[in-house]
Amino acid sequence: MDFTFLLEWGKDHILTVVAVVITLVLIYHYVIEKDKAVKLSKKYRHSIFEAQSRIFLNATQYLIEGNKDLAIKEFLNAVDLNRETIDTYFALGGLFRSNGEIEKAISIHRSLIARESISESTRLQALKELALDFDKGGFIDKAVETYKDVLRINRDQQDVINSLCRIFEDTEDWDQAYNYRIMLSKVGQENQSETISHILVEKAKVMFEHGQFKACVEELEDAFRFAPSVSAKILRLKLFLVQGKMEDANGVLLELLKEHPMYATFIFVSLDSFNSKLPQKDEYLQRLQQLKDYFLSLNDLDLMSSPSVVLSKIRLLKDVKKTGDAFDLLDGWMKNHGQSDVLKVEYIKILIEVGKVEEALQHTKGLLNNIQSSLTRHYCSQCGYNSDEIFWRCPQCHSWETIQFRWKV
Repeated sequence: MDFTFLLEWGKDHILTVVAVVITLVLIYHYVIEKDKAVKLSKKYRHSIFEAQSRIFLNATQYLIEGNKDLAIKEFLNAVDLNRETIDTYFALGGLFRSNGEIEKAISIHRSLIARESISESTRLQALKELALDFDKGGFIDKAVETYKDVLRINRDQQDVINSLCRIFEDTEDWDQAYNYRIMLSKVGQENQSETISHILVEKAKVMFEHGQFKACVEELEDAFRFAPSVSAKILRLKLFLVQGKMEDANGVLLELLKEHPMYATFIFVSLDSFNSKLPQKDEYLQRLQQLKDYFLSLNDLDLMSSPSVVLSKIRLLKDVKKTGDAFDLLDGWMKNHGQSDVLKVEYIKILIEVGKVEEALQHTKGLLNNIQSSLTRHYCSQCGYNSDEIFWRCPQCHSWETIQFRWKV
């Protein structure tokens, strides 16, 4: 059977897979327990085993059917039958959590932690489950402290460190996010340099917004030491504008456009965002206009083959009321390329603005036959999250620099 098919089937039937795995583990546990020398008659032990087996099979069937409530009842029956079965408590706690009954899950895992007879590995597992309960329930402070308790016992818990990274990045506690990403780089297999660079850029942005430009430069240099991310280059460009280093700013802009032409629109949207409370705003805006003029003067053939670069030029020309220049640029590009729907729309708009209504109608008819409209301008290449806002870290799957540009019509 094709491995890809099995993988896709597993994704579509994740609850079934989990149920089967839980059942196999628990049945194995009871097979072992059944053969142990305990102070019960063989006949009585056998009857308990049969009753437990029926319960787990019923619970599995309910899980497969998606009926968590009945599955929980079956596991509760298993607990009543044998209160020493640790695996049953873990299964029950996990079900309560997935069913949104966080308080019950917390109670179960706390009761396991309080037991004197369990092994340290089981206690550690219960502590991790408790941290997940707090996390899922929105008790962030308690979740953080419990995750940290787990790491005090065993620092090589990659999933726990990942959870702490996510929490601190969600709450924009960039110092802590940095510390735990460094820790993750030591215990995990994946390279964290790009993500650490983004985190340092976020720290630098906070300093930039408060006018702490020297500290901002220091954090940004650290970011470049880890990785020259796009966000780091855009912030460096912004700093050069503040400092009046126009030659350096032009160089960084050209480098960015050469390496990442699709980010052309991101660059200027980011540069237009400037804290109005800072005293350098007027000088910054003047220098930004100089940078835009430099961009408009670029006639690099490779750059001009990018629809994103052309679209940025068109929009900048229209912003300064140079509709005729925008028309000449786009008219020439459409004759040589003409494959971008969004540029076709811009072309139709400009045709109307310059009074060429009949020609605009002709292009509109052709466009309507194959147009693919979208509701959002950007999306995450990892999970498909959609937004009109620029995001370097996806709010949905928490991946860094997965943003893609979608032509919004």
